[in-house]
Amino acid sequence: MKKILSTILKIFGILILFMVIGVVSLYVITIGDYPVAATVLDDPTLPSIEILDVKLHAETFGDPSNPVVIVLHGGPGADYRSLLGLQALSDTYFVVFYDQRGAGLSERLPAEELNLDSYLNELDAIVEFYGKGEPVYIIGHSWGAMLLSAFLGYAPEKVEKAVMAEPGFLNMQEFQNWTDYQTQFYESLDYLWLMTRTGFESQHVKGPDENAAEDYLFAQIVHYFVNHPDNPYHCPGESYDAPGWRFGSTASKASSQASPEEINRLESGADVYEKPVLFLAGECDTWIGEELQRKHAEEYLNADLIVIPNAGHDMFWDNPDATIKAVRQFLKD
Repeated sequence: MKKILSTILKIFGILILFMVIGVVSLYVITIGDYPVAATVLDDPTLPSIEILDVKLHAETFGDPSNPVVIVLHGGPGADYRSLLGLQALSDTYFVVFYDQRGAGLSERLPAEELNLDSYLNELDAIVEFYGKGEPVYIIGHSWGAMLLSAFLGYAPEKVEKAVMAEPGFLNMQEFQNWTDYQTQFYESLDYLWLMTRTGFESQHVKGPDENAAEDYLFAQIVHYFVNHPDNPYHCPGESYDAPGWRFGSTASKASSQASPEEINRLESGADVYEKPVLFLAGECDTWIGEELQRKHAEEYLNADLIVIPNAGHDMFWDNPDATIKAVRQFLKD
C-alpha cells in the first residue's frame, strides 16, 4: 500500500513539474511587444468631447449648419474606425462619429455604468449637443443598430430617419438564437490554444492603462470569432478585415449580463417610430443577413431593406461604394 501511494505521489509530482515547466515556458515564449492604443485620457492629441462627465473619442466632418448624421458603431466595445467611409456624406451633412463609453478610444468605465440606459442617455446627450434641438439622422451598425432601435422607442421625435445595418438581435428569442449559433465557434482546440497563448501574451502588455491587458485579450477573442471559417460575417474565401483601434473588454462583458427586459427593449422603436427606416444586409451574411433583417423591416411601421452585394456583416468596409450610395439615396428621398 505504501509503495502504491509513493508511486502515485511521484507521478503527481512529475505532472506538477511538467505543468510548471509548461507555464514558465509559455510565459517566456510569449515575451514580446503587444501594443494597445491609448484612450483619450492618456493621449491629448485625440479628438474628444465630454458628454455626461465622460470623455469620449469623437470627431466630426462637414459644415455644422448642414443636417446632422450621427454614426453608431458595433460591439459593444468596438469603435468607429471601419465606418469612417461614411465621412463621404459630409459634402451634404454634418457627420458625427464617436466611440461609445467604455469602447474604442473613449474613457473606460466600471460595468455598472455600461448598460442600455447609460448608452441611451449618452446618445440622447450627443443628439442634443450636435442637433441643437432639431431631429437628426442616425446610422447604426451591428450593436449600434440595436442601440438605435432602442433609441427610436426612447426618443422617436429626435430622429428624422434611421439606418440600421444588420442589428444582431432585437428581442430575447433572437438573442437566444444568436447565442446558440455563436457557441459553435468556441468549441474547438484551436480556441482553447488561442485563449491559453493570448492569456500569456496579455501578461506582457505594458500599459497605457490598467484595462489594456484585458482589452488586448478580448480583441484577440473577437478577431478569432469574426474570422472563423464557418462564420458568415465575411464572404467565402475572404477574411473579416474591418479595422479597429481598440476593443473595450468591460463593455463587452457587461453586455452579456443584460437582463431579458433590457434585451426586449431593443425592439421598442418598432411600434412607435413612424418615420422612414432603412435596414441593410450584407449579401454574404447568411446568419444575421437578409432573412433576419427582412423580418426586422416587417416589424417596423415604415421600413425598407436593401441587400448590399459582395459584402458581409460590415458592408461599410466590404463594399463602401454600394453601401454609401444606398444610404445617401435614402437620406435624400
